[in-house]
Amino acid sequence: MESPIIESKHSNADWLSSLGPSVAARLLAWEQAQTDALLADVFGYHAVQLGWPDLQALRGNRMPHRWQAHAEFESSQAAFHHNTDTLAQGPDVWLDSRAWPWSADSLDLVVLPHALERSADPHACLREVERVLIPEGHVLITGFNPLSLWGWHQSGALRRQGVGHGLGQSLIAYRRLRDWLRLLGFEVQVSRFGGWTPAWRQERWMQRMDWMDRVGERWWPIFGGVYLLMATKRVHGGRLLESRPWRKVRSPAATTVPVARSDTSIGRQAAAKDSVDPR
Repeated sequence: MESPIIESKHSNADWLSSLGPSVAARLLAWEQAQTDALLADVFGYHAVQLGWPDLQALRGNRMPHRWQAHAEFESSQAAFHHNTDTLAQGPDVWLDSRAWPWSADSLDLVVLPHALERSADPHACLREVERVLIPEGHVLITGFNPLSLWGWHQSGALRRQGVGHGLGQSLIAYRRLRDWLRLLGFEVQVSRFGGWTPAWRQERWMQRMDWMDRVGERWWPIFGGVYLLMATKRVHGGRLLESRPWRKVRSPAATTVPVARSDTSIGRQAAAKDSVDPR
């Protein structure tokens, strides 16, 4: 990836320790660049980011109410870390990823940076996202690709550490996540991949393999180390009517009514009788 590396004192979090600081920094840089570009023009009133506070996904968004939420899989160090560069007006929120405190149809945007793969029940988490989003609301999801070198390292860490260290059951494949979103009524608008270099710990070796990013992005994007999906919640049962030219329909009131003609003729006969036989 060609985006600049973002340094962060928390970038080598527990759940990224198997990848090393170099990959963690590149991962953060790529996702920060993507979210800055995709979320700047998403409008609404309420936005929530769940997990990984080092990624300031909402920093370029202009919604008046933006929250950084922390779930059960966040470490205490990350949970109490506040990003002073963000302009979020709401306080940080603690929640269970399987039961969100917001009411139905109340949020305009939800960002899940590696939240589903760390949740104990990613299905329940995604169902909650569908519930709290308004119709036509947006969700942005990032995750490790299990078909990549980065995903292979994360899968190994998953087996060694387990859910007690902030990891869920398994990584979620890109196509499987698309199927989940489709079943919940979402329409995927954006799909992107990043990170094709090996997960080496030293940055100088990573830089020597930067050519793999350029080749991978063009020829085998499906094997990128991380994927990003942005989807829109569609309303079932609703359909926009197609614009069709107006068709002239003859009004029933404009037709000739036989009863009216009969009444008129009877009225004329009665008037003639009255004129002949005055009383």
